[in-house]
This record gives sequence, C-alpha cells and structure tokens, in this order.
Amino acid sequence: MAYLFTSESVSEGHPDKVADQISDALIDHFLAFDPDSKVACETLVTTGQVVLAGEVKSKTYLDVQQIARDTINRIGYTKGSYMFDGNSCGVLSAIHEQSEDINMGVDRGSKEEQGAGDQGMMFGYATSETENFMPLGLDLSHLLLKELAALRRENKEITYLRPDSKGQVTIEYSDDNVPQRIDSIVLSTQHDDFADDKTMLETIRKDVKEILIPRVIAKLPESIQALFDANITYHINPTGKFVIGGPHGDTGLTGRKIIVDTYGGKGAHGGGAFSGKDPSKVDRSAAYATRHIAKNLVAAGVAEEVLVQVSYAIGVVEPTGIFIDTYGTCPFNMTDGEIAAKVREIFDMRPFAIEERLKLRAPIYSETAAYGHMGRQNEIVTKTFSQPNGEDVTVEVELFTWEKLDYVDKIKEAFGL
Repeated sequence: MAYLFTSESVSEGHPDKVADQISDALIDHFLAFDPDSKVACETLVTTGQVVLAGEVKSKTYLDVQQIARDTINRIGYTKGSYMFDGNSCGVLSAIHEQSEDINMGVDRGSKEEQGAGDQGMMFGYATSETENFMPLGLDLSHLLLKELAALRRENKEITYLRPDSKGQVTIEYSDDNVPQRIDSIVLSTQHDDFADDKTMLETIRKDVKEILIPRVIAKLPESIQALFDANITYHINPTGKFVIGGPHGDTGLTGRKIIVDTYGGKGAHGGGAFSGKDPSKVDRSAAYATRHIAKNLVAAGVAEEVLVQVSYAIGVVEPTGIFIDTYGTCPFNMTDGEIAAKVREIFDMRPFAIEERLKLRAPIYSETAAYGHMGRQNEIVTKTFSQPNGEDVTVEVELFTWEKLDYVDKIKEAFGL
C-alpha cells in the first residue's frame, strides 16, 4: 500500500536558525584567525536581545557582539518594527574558557592521536531518490524557503515578505519506496501588516501559488517536476496572520533544528547539534563523515539507500563502532556487517583523520547554518574576516567537502564493482 512521508524546513529568519547562524559565524571567525581554536558556543535570541554563551580556547580575540549584529543584519532583521534588529538589539556575551578537564582528553602530543571531544553516536544517510542523494521532501522544503528568501531580497514581485518562514512537503511513495506525487505543501511566511485581513490572505496565497511555486519547479529536474500536479493540497499561512515573528514571536536557541539540518526524519539522528561547535566535536565532524560515506556508497552502487552509524568515547581515538543498514537494497550477496567491515578499512574515522580528509579546520560553517548541512553544493569560495584591531584575513576555503563523490572509485575497487 502506498504511504505518505513528510519533511519540513525553516528559513534563515526562523529564530532557531538565527541562533545557529550567529553561533557558526563565531566559529568561522575563530577558525579564520586561529585554526586550532576549540569552540562550543550557544546563542539565545528573543525580543530585542541576544545572549552568547559557551566555552572557547583560542589565541585570537573577537568582537563577538559585532559579529552577532552583522549576522542578524545579513539575515534581514534591519527594522525596528520587527522588534529585533541587528543595529539596536542588546548583545550579552557570557563566553568563557574551555574546561581543562575536557581539553586534556582531546589535545595530545600528536595530532593523529587526538581524542573524540565527547561520547555519542552520529548518523549519515543517503538515498538514490534525488540527484544529490537526499530525501525528496526535505530537498523540496529547503528549496521552497530558499526561493522565498530570494523573492524577499529582490523585493520586486513580492514586496511584503519578512524574514521568518517555515515550509513542509508531504510525498506519496509507492510500495517499493519510489516518490509518486506531491501530496501537500505547507508554507507559513511572516509578512508586513495589511489593511484588510481578507485581502492579505488572498494575496499571499495567490503569490505563493503563482510566483513562488513556478520558480521552485523551474529549478528541478524533469522527473521531479512531473510530481507537481493539480491535486496538491496547499496550506498557506493556515493560521491566517503572521506579522509577529522571528525572535520577537518565539525565542530561538542554537541546535533546536537538528532534523531540518540533516535528513528531514529519514535515516536516524544521534541527537547532537552541529552549529557552534568546532570540528574536534564529533557531533559535527563525524556526522559529516558518515554522510560522506553513505553518499559515496550509494553513488558507487553498494545500495540504493544507506544509513551509517559511528560512535565514540570521550578522549578515545578510535571509534567504538561502525554500523551499516542498507535497508535490503544491496544488489549483491553481502551482509550489512560485511559492508561495515569494508567501510572501516576504506575510511579512517579517527577525529583528526576526519578533520584532515574533509578540510574541517577552516571557516566553512556559516554556509551550513541555514537550509541544511547535507545535500549542498561543494564549491571553493574566498572569504574575508576582520578583528577588532583592524587586522583582516582573506582565505580560500572549500565548502561542503562531505558532499564530494571522491571515494566512489575506491569503494568500487574494494567491493569489486
């Protein structure tokens, strides 16, 4: 029997994502001036207020308040009427030095012997149902909100949009797990106040269907475009009015959108957030590494769908275990346990090896903090960072290295494919 599966996304202006973006902007600045920085920073945003907290060990000094303000302004909170804007909000920093008890388990005489920054399990997932090996519902949810943000910044076709929004897509699957059609789309967007509530709803719903949706469809491959039909159920601003939003409408916290950040409910999640953590924290680095493994396994033809789990003990170099689930989609006679043994031979999962393989000790994290950490475009960019003393640094960095299909040939050789 066919079934439905739903995934959601939130925009860069969602309060939790504002917090994530501030935390990752801090990470990038610390790593730009001191690549060996150890950072775990959390952000809280609410009406007119930002609170920064966490632990840092770094040789550099930053104006963390200004970094927070610049991030908020870039997102689009620039007006006093939003009750939260980068130029006037209060910014309180309670960041302090990292515990030596934790640091002694991570830093060793040899970088290769660097221990895991914490215990825990991390998951990576990939599926062949989309070109970027991501679940379709999540991919579409992200794209809806990215295009909505683009329309807001252009301020031409739609001129009343505010930064906060949420999207959700429900896909109908066949018995053999193939997407058949889009069953429903939910979209709630913050907006300027209208003189008339009835006109407001009619305008927003018309603009979403006639402007936003066609822009989204135009960016999709033909096979996915075919899933949009006249029978889709739309729920557009279903509460009716969404003027009060962002951190004024809801308090935002770093790390509260971990399913949006990963696979939209598909696969599994170990529970650890990503944003605000330097790559010595395996919550982040090992989650990227397992995505890299899963994606390359599917691209190499080992399975149509793969879940990879890795686990660690704090301060211990080698992972405590690696697990593979191919959901019965492996086309040749090999058990998941045998596949896991091969994976352990191919991929060095020690924390420092992951950092080196994926080039994680670089300021690459601001781009991850909205619209998902997985399924993104691998590219090289140039970025410039400033310190309070006027010193600038310009660096060329590679983004989303865990999305590269650079291990496909090694996997095929190892599996005899």
